[in-house]
Amino acid sequence: MIDTIWARLAQRLALGIPALLLGGAYISEFVFGLYPCEMCWWQRYAHFIALALALMSALPGAKRLWVALSGFAIIAAGIIGGFHAGVEYGWWEGVTACTTAATEGGGSALDNIMNAPLIRCDVAPWTLAGISLAGFNFLISTTAGIAILWLLSKRKRA
Repeated sequence: MIDTIWARLAQRLALGIPALLLGGAYISEFVFGLYPCEMCWWQRYAHFIALALALMSALPGAKRLWVALSGFAIIAAGIIGGFHAGVEYGWWEGVTACTTAATEGGGSALDNIMNAPLIRCDVAPWTLAGISLAGFNFLISTTAGIAILWLLSKRKRA
């Protein structure tokens, strides 16, 4: 059992942050048409892993370990987001083949591939106050991951 209020809060953050960020990513994709590039997918993969690890903390066993591992995965997603934001802002060069085709259902596979938009990793499809979605992922994920680990380090006072 998670033994302190701090550890329970860390567990809730470990469950909530990746779920909310993944939900936001899918809303931006399917509602607003902001298709993910390859590096966006890398960030999502790290959040999927973080969410799975956080869900493991609901099972009997080493709950604090699963929450801590989830915190590290959330930080990893944030670091990937920071790298991606740097590519978008032109601070450094990204991976060479960072494009993906967004496909819509219907029609033949060849038609879908040929008519799909090309999604580049070095172009931010949306910004708010000059911060891209990858930049927001960096800020939210690294802060939340560090907070999770800090909360887990707090012990009950005797």
